[in-house]
Amino acid sequence: MNQSADQRSAHIIDVLIEEFGTSMALDPAAFRRKFRKMAASPFAFYRGSAALFYADQRGDFADDRFLDDRTSRVWIHGDLHAENFGTYMNADGHLVFNVNDFDEAYVGPFTWDLKRFAASVALIGYAKALSDQAISDLVTGFAEAYLTELGAIAHGGDDAIGSITLDNADGVLRRVLQEARLNTRVDLLKQQTTIDNYERRFTLRDGVFEIDADTRKKVCAAFEDYLGTLPPSSAQLRPVATHIKDVVLRKGVGIGSAGLPSYNLLLEGHTEALENDVVIYMKQAQVPAVARHVTDQGVREYFRHQGHRTAESQRALQAHADPWLGYTELDGVGQLVAEVSPYAADLDWADVNEPEELAGVLADLGRAVARMHSVADDESSHDLVDYSTEEAIVTAVEADHAGFVGHLVEFAHAYGLRAREDHQLFVDVFRNGRLPGI
Repeated sequence: MNQSADQRSAHIIDVLIEEFGTSMALDPAAFRRKFRKMAASPFAFYRGSAALFYADQRGDFADDRFLDDRTSRVWIHGDLHAENFGTYMNADGHLVFNVNDFDEAYVGPFTWDLKRFAASVALIGYAKALSDQAISDLVTGFAEAYLTELGAIAHGGDDAIGSITLDNADGVLRRVLQEARLNTRVDLLKQQTTIDNYERRFTLRDGVFEIDADTRKKVCAAFEDYLGTLPPSSAQLRPVATHIKDVVLRKGVGIGSAGLPSYNLLLEGHTEALENDVVIYMKQAQVPAVARHVTDQGVREYFRHQGHRTAESQRALQAHADPWLGYTELDGVGQLVAEVSPYAADLDWADVNEPEELAGVLADLGRAVARMHSVADDESSHDLVDYSTEEAIVTAVEADHAGFVGHLVEFAHAYGLRAREDHQLFVDVFRNGRLPGI
């Protein structure tokens, strides 16, 4: 469907109001900050407008011949763009480079993850002044690596699923892992806390606020409920490790969390020594953008609330997830709980510029996405997707392998252009006061 600039601008406004309208009314200042961040570049706009992307998958870009009953029902990341990858320390104590930020995860068409990622590659390539052919080659390399890895997993079973670690990473990703390895818990605690009268407390600074006694009581009660959601491997925490030393409110956390309250809790750690205290966060979870476009009632009814959805999705998609990962409710609203990890490091795309180096990184990311899609299926501990996702996807694609890769490349260029044009329309809408209440 061809839309005029005015029609497309009106559509952008409608989608943003549908997605964020209630939150915008509650905290317009937070959304002014969010929208100014989105205005900075086409990629920043793309990151913050997943709702628009999914609305388009049911509109102009709805044609997808590789979807069937099974491949339309895969556990997906939901916001798979190039900046949602980084390091974490898994439950086995290994540093891993993988997909992160599962706030938008849900069950839906596997191609939506791949398309969202491919378009982000086109935006990054354009920003680096790469030719259309170079961008096509990069998306092709990603897609081929994804399919090759998925085929190997389908052939070898879950034993074939690996991770990007210090043992097998090279180039840029090895450097990111090495940098994460240099991080320490002590450094994180120095950034966020101070010691007063031989006890550690959070430091009050920009975006960090004290809470009253009633709020603290409710947060602590929610924390007690959260402990019951931890997996068996984490359930035997030493009693000292569940002692809350301090609680603060945080605001302005992340481009996707505008207006949502988040609390940081300082825990004793595994001993009374001050250097191993643990910081966890408890943040309000929100309805993922993709959920508005997936009508499967079985998926919708599987989750108790959005905190449960987010935690279960991360456990499903991320092998050996954060041992502190869990969920709770606060004032009847679902909350995600996890550690503020000292070992998190993101891939900085500003450090990766030449096509050859980009190709190597994207091939690694293609393999990582294949592993993610293959983890949450009939051989996992989750029963929402009760068949082999890798076999379903391989079957759907193998009859037209080249056509599938070409399909992703074509989409990357088309939607990359759409996102660049939408960014300019969004800037004009925002700066001219056409977003109600902002």
